[in-house]
Amino acid sequence: MTQRKLVLQHLDKYKKITSWDAIMEYGITRLAGIIYNLRNEGYIIDSKNKTVYTRLGTQTTIAEYILKSRPVRQSAIQFASEYDY
Repeated sequence: MTQRKLVLQHLDKYKKITSWDAIMEYGITRLAGIIYNLRNEGYIIDSKNKTVYTRLGTQTTIAEYILKSRPVRQSAIQFASEYDY
């Protein structure tokens, strides 16, 4: 299974993912790149900063990506019916 599909499955199930989730669950280290590509495909994915503690006890900020909606696909028939030719 591709990393893209793993991320999409995770977003479908949990609606959000962080880089830490991606690393620990799937071994994916370039989550931001996958999110970038999904956004270009029409997925609406918001991001927000989340403060977490490191193993050394210091605070750091990571991105949390939240799936808002999947791309809307119109069939050629639906698209053509919207216009009078």
